[in-house]
Amino acid sequence: MNKKKICIIYTGGTIGMVSTEHGFAPCKGNLQKVMDSIPDFKDDSLPEWDIVEFDELLDSSNMGINEWNMIGRTIFEKYSSYDGFVVLHGTDTMAYTASALSFMLENLAKPVILTGSQIPLCLIRSDGRDNLLASLLIAADGKVREVCICFGSKLLRGNRATKKSADALNAFSSYNCPLLAEVGININYNDDVIDKAMTGKPLNLVEFKETSISVIKMFPGIHPGIYQFAANDHFKGVILETFGAGNIPNDESLLSVIREASKNDTIFVVCSQCNAGKVSLGGYEAGNIFKEAGAVSGYDMTTECAIAKLYYLYSKGFTPDTIKEMLEIPIRKELTY
Repeated sequence: MNKKKICIIYTGGTIGMVSTEHGFAPCKGNLQKVMDSIPDFKDDSLPEWDIVEFDELLDSSNMGINEWNMIGRTIFEKYSSYDGFVVLHGTDTMAYTASALSFMLENLAKPVILTGSQIPLCLIRSDGRDNLLASLLIAADGKVREVCICFGSKLLRGNRATKKSADALNAFSSYNCPLLAEVGININYNDDVIDKAMTGKPLNLVEFKETSISVIKMFPGIHPGIYQFAANDHFKGVILETFGAGNIPNDESLLSVIREASKNDTIFVVCSQCNAGKVSLGGYEAGNIFKEAGAVSGYDMTTECAIAKLYYLYSKGFTPDTIKEMLEIPIRKELTY
């Protein structure tokens, strides 16, 4: 029986770093060298794998839409040659990239698994070994045909995940979506959560275009001048991280900004600062006034996902009214009403 073939796309991040006099840094060719030195990666139970290494290996804090597009293009160009993909990525912005890929890879029918590590693979206590082995096996299984994050023995839907810890090996959670799988003695898949929809259409890549998006985190005593900054007509989308279920201070200045900005086709998306739960704009008077002013609900989307979804919808060329409608409905299982 032919083995599955998996493409490992190495973008940078801690997993392939080496120690330098200036601290840990990515190093060209090091990942292949380290993997070749670990017998586990040659085990017969693993699929065949190839490494595609980016010319410039980046700390994930330097990732942006250009890099998201590069990853998307790599998957698109090599899609017919491999059974699945593992993207090695730094942890700090992994959830942003996973969310972006979930939207830009339309009609995806193969696994795309993002992983990395908190400790470089070359060190004795690295979590990268188990994360990468599990990702290769899950990609080869082919049971999860969507963009995911595999980290710390958990498989999470990519656009529902967020980084919860800067130093724990169990660094990610998806507070509003059950795990897709747990990695123990066996890999136990959660069939009730896994997306089984298959369009039968060929993969389509929607590269993201530069779009001006901002995020405002509400806090007690926030200065009204911050709202005016958001009303700048150069911004196409503003994500408001509000209190609880979508509550804000009783401040007419913000509402007037939203009303005025809406005239310039700027879209305000209301998300919650809480990790778990969802925005309900009609649940409290303080949130309902948002809706009346023209803002749309992000329900239980993460901020990472809301940013990626705005990029995607604007890159598709939809009108502002259509974007508002689509922001409030799930198109990649990224939100729950």
